[in-house]
Formats: sequence, structure tokens, C-alpha cells
Amino acid sequence: MDIREIIETDNVPIASIIRNALKEFGANKPGTVFFDPTTDDLFNVFHIANSRYFILEEEGDILGGAGIYPTQGLEEDTCELVKMYLKPEARGKGYGKLLIERALSAAHELGYKKVYIESMPELKRALSMYEKLGFKYLDGPLGNSGHTGCDRWMIKDLE
Repeated sequence: MDIREIIETDNVPIASIIRNALKEFGANKPGTVFFDPTTDDLFNVFHIANSRYFILEEEGDILGGAGIYPTQGLEEDTCELVKMYLKPEARGKGYGKLLIERALSAAHELGYKKVYIESMPELKRALSMYEKLGFKYLDGPLGNSGHTGCDRWMIKDLE
């Protein structure tokens, strides 16, 4: 198992993983990454300063990914944990936690002090994992992600 930064040939498989997961949990609704055209070109999306996207791969098979992004409207010391999705066969093995920890480490290395997440109630297992990793619920959204279909917001202090 390897966690590495995204390369251009990862675009199609990771977009498929993201959309299939959202379908699986009934979260393929307007205002989510399911309909976000950037989901199809994550390699280029994450080539801006202070962002990273990580791919989880095992023996050449892409199992999932997660990234950090300086979402518009967030405080300068805050990034967003984004597009954290796994294939069904990769869940329940601690891989999601490893991906998130890698993303949090990158956020810290880039000088961020806080990490923000947007999610939805359909993704119960993810919400539970975020809680266990120290994310705290907020009363409303931060920044301007454009993902109006999300109604669970959380933040974590990195210090």
C-alpha cells in the first residue's frame, strides 16, 4: 500500500471512485462534488500553491484519495480537507485514517493551523472517523466551496 501525490493518469479512476461512492450512499445530489466538473481534473485542480491531493494505491490499483485545498473565503491559516473517498473494498481497514493523517501532515507542513471539512449525513462512517480524529462540528459553513449540498461542517486545530 502506497500513498502518493496525484498524477494526471489518476484523473479518471479517482473521479469514478468519488462518484460511485456518492451514488452508493445516496449522496449524488446537486451541490456536491458529484456534479462538480473539477472532479474530472483533480490533477490540475491540485497544482495550485498550498494544495495537495494524495492517492492511495495498492499493487497498481487506485483505492481512493484525499486532498487539502485553500478554499476561497477561508482564513489564510485554514485549508479544507476535500474529496476524501475510498472504494468499498478499501473501507474498514484504516486506510481512510492513513489518508487523512497524510493530508493533515501536509497541511501542517504548508503552515496551515486549521483544517475544515464539509460533509453530509449520508456519509455517517466518514463523519464518525472525522470526530475520532479530533474534528469538531460547526454551526454553519466557512468559505465558499460552492458545495451547497453539504450540511455538516467541521474543523480541526492542527496545533
